[in-house]
Amino acid sequence: MVEEFMLLANISVAKRIHQEFPRVACLRRHPPPPALNYEPLVKAAASKGFDLDISSGKALADSLETAVIPDNPYFNTMLRIQATRCMMQAVYFCSGTLPESDFMHYGLASPIYTHFTSPIRRYADILVHRLLAAAVGADATYPDLLEMKKLQNICNNINFRHRMGQYAGRASVALHTLLFFRNRVVDEEGYILFVRKNALQVLIPKYGLEGTVWLKSENPECPEFVFNEEEYSQTAGAAQFCLFDPVTVQISIDSSNIQHQKVQLKLVKPEIHGFSVPAVAPSSTPPPGFDTEASQHTIKKQRIE
Repeated sequence: MVEEFMLLANISVAKRIHQEFPRVACLRRHPPPPALNYEPLVKAAASKGFDLDISSGKALADSLETAVIPDNPYFNTMLRIQATRCMMQAVYFCSGTLPESDFMHYGLASPIYTHFTSPIRRYADILVHRLLAAAVGADATYPDLLEMKKLQNICNNINFRHRMGQYAGRASVALHTLLFFRNRVVDEEGYILFVRKNALQVLIPKYGLEGTVWLKSENPECPEFVFNEEEYSQTAGAAQFCLFDPVTVQISIDSSNIQHQKVQLKLVKPEIHGFSVPAVAPSSTPPPGFDTEASQHTIKKQRIE
């Protein structure tokens, strides 16, 4: 309920500042993705018997809400992850630089949107607060606030800094993942999130971790992997790997290049002769520093704002 009221506040403020300052309102837009972006998502859902409606953001959200498999608790989460990766990046902009038809926020199904509710952590919200204060007569404007070119330059810089922050966040997660699994080898249950021509992308819910199982082996006894582009599946001998299938993988650190250590995943089950690795002895206690609640939080569904 709190989130819904925050979204309503952002939408209401966006309308108010655009009404008062139609050419210099600081807004946020989320362009609709090209229909081609949705092809992998639609095929993935269809493989489990679900027909996704991608005609609009709201129609897609409603379709995702009903795409549930009772005996696979992570299916809906994985489908939402795929849907998020089909999307375009949401950006801040100055209202005078675009026609109103381009103001749409696709992810929230709103014709106009801004960020108002978090001025303690976002500079865009401070700009919006200043505009709203001037709009309701609580404060005066100043020249730079009402100059379209300067406001657009500020928006461009905020967008750039936001991307850099995302990259830094991902790098931090990668570093701490390496530290967490250093000198440790564990087997965990996972689900196939994507099927590539030469790899399986696997989601490991326990750690909120996503990794790659590369489908290559120097063992001559390993059967050849055959990729089916229509079904998004890989077949090796009697084993077939499809989207959302459960697998068991072994997590460890590849330290072959000390300058570029990385997390590596190896297949344990289903067993493929010449490719799968033997299981390690299960640990009776969780690894030190492991936070189950925090890891589960990383794979909860999120809105694109």
